[in-house]
Amino acid sequence: MGEYAREYHPQRGLISPAGFVNMEWLRINQRSVNLTIRGFRKRLPFILTCLLMIGVVSGEASAKKFQTAYDGIIDVVAKKYDLPSDLIHSIIRTESNYNSHAVSRKGAKGLMQLMPTTARIYGVKDVFDPVQNIEGGVKYLNDLVKLYKKNTKRVLAAYNAGQEAVKKYGGIPPYPETKNYIKKVMSIYTLSTIRTKTIIYQYYDESGRLVLTNSEYLYSLHKKNKK
Repeated sequence: MGEYAREYHPQRGLISPAGFVNMEWLRINQRSVNLTIRGFRKRLPFILTCLLMIGVVSGEASAKKFQTAYDGIIDVVAKKYDLPSDLIHSIIRTESNYNSHAVSRKGAKGLMQLMPTTARIYGVKDVFDPVQNIEGGVKYLNDLVKLYKKNTKRVLAAYNAGQEAVKKYGGIPPYPETKNYIKKVMSIYTLSTIRTKTIIYQYYDESGRLVLTNSEYLYSLHKKNKK
């Protein structure tokens, strides 16, 4: 019965130097604990679902807060590169959920999750600076739009998996991550073709002829020579 047991009392249980332990009380409370554990296990899926919903709601609220903060920057950059602001928003939301200091396991950083090489090519010196990151990401996106003739899925596939992967498979790579990425972005930006507004510039050349062009460079050159 143990070296510390002195005697056994039918009502009190084991008598020890530290006092007595009522065995019946222990049995009852052990059953209560077991019932509590079983009840918790049954309710665990419900509890986890509630916690997940709280996290999602909190994340949604946080995303909306930061979305508003970046609205101005995105609108300006979208107009500058003639791309839909809702597409840019959707990419940022999917890439980083508006976290300007997000870093992926592969090393992509910032709001638009730029890889170091991409950031360097597009002149981004501080990837965690929202203005630089968004402009660098949109520059890259603009090049992809031109390369893939405004095809939304191919543009997004290249942004996520890289141009080499799109080239290798002759279209969207069969990567689950890339397929899921396209699905997420297009849940907000639903158009199969990326809309751009072609700006037509007009001016009169030296001979007085009216010239219509979509080249900002030619238009700027004409204005510069005219001065």
